[in-house]
Amino acid sequence: MSSSGSPPSDPTPPSRRSWADIGPRFASAAVLIALTATALYIGSYLFAAVVGAVYGGAYREWETMVSRAPLTPLGMVLIGLVALSGLVSPLFGALGSMAVIALACLVAVAMGREGMLWRVGGIVLFGLLIMSALAMRGDGTAGIWAGLYLGTVVWMTDSAAFFTGRQIGGEKLAPDISPSKTWSGALGGLALGTVAGLVVWLLVTESPWWIGLMISASISVLSQAGDLSESAIKRHFRVKDSGDIIPGHGGLMDRLDSLTFGVFFVVIIGGLHAGFGAVAEGLLYW
Repeated sequence: MSSSGSPPSDPTPPSRRSWADIGPRFASAAVLIALTATALYIGSYLFAAVVGAVYGGAYREWETMVSRAPLTPLGMVLIGLVALSGLVSPLFGALGSMAVIALACLVAVAMGREGMLWRVGGIVLFGLLIMSALAMRGDGTAGIWAGLYLGTVVWMTDSAAFFTGRQIGGEKLAPDISPSKTWSGALGGLALGTVAGLVVWLLVTESPWWIGLMISASISVLSQAGDLSESAIKRHFRVKDSGDIIPGHGGLMDRLDSLTFGVFFVVIIGGLHAGFGAVAEGLLYW
């Protein structure tokens, strides 16, 4: 028993940030990068099938979240239609994808009023993301470089924000939306994402560096905005992770949220610059 005024015999150890999830996180990331790179390089039907399947899986999580109930047969039909909207694109183009998404919306309306707006909104969102990703990839090699560039900015932003925020901590970025995110993480993500994107930009295009810098910084900010937006939706439905299919990351939505605004931004910039039939060229070549 310690005497009065002496230090406690069993002091509470300082808290430490847990890094136990790093192994599964790295392993999952390696598999995802390999799959994405292979599909991006081959393009055509493989890329369309992978994009459709991935966002179909993401819609499965969305359907479960907004319905707050196990999947129904019609819910499974919606998942299949979202996935199919990607696969039909190489055959029938964007019009084919839009037709499948429109059919999915009709099925969603027929499922009843409860959750209808969220259900239809998710179908439209994932349908637009599928069409945007396919438009960015296109048929030429520029689509490979555009995908590499976008992926580098987004994933370097995500990784740097994760590690910087966990290591440094500090003031919360948006405590009411995502209590774990900090300003240090956001700034670290912006810095590394922008620099990494600029390096890729300088390697794959001879366009002015300052354009690459501005686009990279914009994508980095938008990727974090996408992450926060998904966090806000999950908080609305009182769920922590959209799923558990990816060890160390959660669900597909948790992994893809940072791409959402970034891929839209890339398609808008590239499409306005060179036409929506040459999105990758419009993004990279100025």
